[in-house]
Amino acid sequence: MKIVFMGTPDFAVGALEALIAAGHEITAVVTQPDKAKGRSGQLIFPPVKECALRHNIPVFQPAKIKTPEAIAELKTYPAEVYVVAAFGQILSQEILDMPYYGCLNIHASLLPGYRGASPIQNVILNGEEKTGITIQQMNIGIDTGDMLYQKEIDIERTDTFETLHDKLTVLGGEAIVEALALLEEGSLEPVPQDEELSSYAPLITKGMGKIDFSRSAYEIELKVRGLNPWPSAFTTYHGKQLKIWEAVAEEQVSKETACGKILEVNKDCVVIGTGKGILKVYSLQLEGKKRMSAHDFLLGVRMKVGETLGE
Repeated sequence: MKIVFMGTPDFAVGALEALIAAGHEITAVVTQPDKAKGRSGQLIFPPVKECALRHNIPVFQPAKIKTPEAIAELKTYPAEVYVVAAFGQILSQEILDMPYYGCLNIHASLLPGYRGASPIQNVILNGEEKTGITIQQMNIGIDTGDMLYQKEIDIERTDTFETLHDKLTVLGGEAIVEALALLEEGSLEPVPQDEELSSYAPLITKGMGKIDFSRSAYEIELKVRGLNPWPSAFTTYHGKQLKIWEAVAEEQVSKETACGKILEVNKDCVVIGTGKGILKVYSLQLEGKKRMSAHDFLLGVRMKVGETLGE
């Protein structure tokens, strides 16, 4: 099948590689413009562009995809379908209607739940047990089009945003290849989304990483996992930012736990009180230092029982 592929970040690369491996003809890759990095101003290619160049696929990088000039350029690339994965721009109805099969979006959640920009982080933050990939027929709304195909996976207690992202990257590639085979057979049945079951996954911001120790230990564990590696879960210790990279919540035992207070300092973890339960911290990073295991961290930082984080 002739395909124009639209995507930008690492998540989209898995799908592009899978489509190429499956023998589809990618006539063009559409991605965001290169970005200048740091003080040097060196231009950095989007991951999808790097993938396209490795495979000698033409790359189109419009600043605004909906302009007449961009649409005219798109029309020069033959395609039966457009496949979209985290492209980063909204398509106009004119673009949605251009290919014979329309535009198919690879979304990293089980729609109609978790529409929007950050579904992977938000399913972890909300303690969901399952997530997956939805292939949907795009319409003018944000992730509101009919569902065509879904693949589901479990969310493990050890999953972070990073590990779940990588699993869904692979699953997205599998899902779009399988969905396109069914599309060519004429056996994909569009299923409208139930608006009563819909939810939105808001964009992740840096401030969301701040830990409130009056929350339950389990909620804090979810924050640690869901915001790893960015923006990370953080607090303060003696006026310096302290990032918590790995932590496990446990139900509270008999003794009282003051929120944010260090209850125990063991050889391999620091135990912190919360609003409900205790948080065992196994990996952390003090401002200006590298990420360390609790064991290595405590060799250089003499945390004491009774001190309080976040003050």
